[in-house]
Amino acid sequence: MHVIFDVLHLYYLPQYLPVHQQLLAQGFRSSFVFYHGIHDEVIEQIITEQQLTSTWVDSAVQACDYYRQQQADWVFFADAFSLLDKVHKVSKSAQLGHGIGPKASYYTKSDTPMTVRFVEGEYRCSRLRKMYPRDVFIDVGFCKLDAIVNGDDVGFCLDDLGLDSSKPTLTYAPTFYPSSIECFPENWPEQFADFNILIKPHYFSIAKEKYKKQKQLLEHWANYGNVYLAKTSDYSLVPFLTSSDILISDASSALFEFAALNKPVIWCDFLKLRWSYSGIFSYRFKRRMDKDYGEYADIAVHAQHYPQLQQLVSEQYAQPAMLAETRLSLTDKLTGTLDGKASERIVEYLTTQ
Repeated sequence: MHVIFDVLHLYYLPQYLPVHQQLLAQGFRSSFVFYHGIHDEVIEQIITEQQLTSTWVDSAVQACDYYRQQQADWVFFADAFSLLDKVHKVSKSAQLGHGIGPKASYYTKSDTPMTVRFVEGEYRCSRLRKMYPRDVFIDVGFCKLDAIVNGDDVGFCLDDLGLDSSKPTLTYAPTFYPSSIECFPENWPEQFADFNILIKPHYFSIAKEKYKKQKQLLEHWANYGNVYLAKTSDYSLVPFLTSSDILISDASSALFEFAALNKPVIWCDFLKLRWSYSGIFSYRFKRRMDKDYGEYADIAVHAQHYPQLQQLVSEQYAQPAMLAETRLSLTDKLTGTLDGKASERIVEYLTTQ
């Protein structure tokens, strides 16, 4: 069996790699298709480090031509693919989303039906089946967290990052839009001097020109001695999840992935919204979020404004079990079974079809 992974964006890779490793362990072929962009050198390093069989393309059209040539058993996508009909003439397709966040796009990415979509949990699986009754959805869990659940050593050595391993560690992992980044003061790391701060922004915050103001702030914060700003090569959130005691985020997948490990999370409700998403247009922001957004909000304590953040961090660090029951309850709804075997279930399905 030959499986190809379509890596339109580098941040898809952490979800793919556990499946890739499981395929290799069972003696199957696995390869990756990367798209040329501004970080080709970094991706080449990752390809070498992970010993990946890979091919480069410039566009979806080139990728499609490659898939038709290879005629693999399966091609994996993390999002919709416009040329799927052509791929289906030679291969089966699988969708494996990269995150579990509260955005409505989690569901609508199934507007383009694939042979199968692997889903995190029975609740989401059931919703998708009602929305797309003719399509196939399989509940496997969330394979990005397999390594952590299995106790693999996937965290950082804080000393190697120039941080103080005797201090507690918090991760700030904002998304790109709508984001809290531009609502943080320029000197905020000073106010958290008792913590190591790992900053893991969304890839778009450092890669896309339209978010250059975010990038400028992130690079400014990196100058503080208690801060480590993720490099482009730090494409995976997993080491940050493993190494942190507490997480600060906004409406991002990172927030729910951290909460799934039953660690305390602080949700920033203060966001910089474009004028077209605020005031009388606020319905656009609400439409961007999933209908369960309000219920998901209970998984964390909320900072309505930045000045509340320091006290909330102190409280959550001192009492990490405060929302433990709520986190565990909602995690089952968001990720399904967390037993470290999601990638095994995916490969088992592939081999039986």
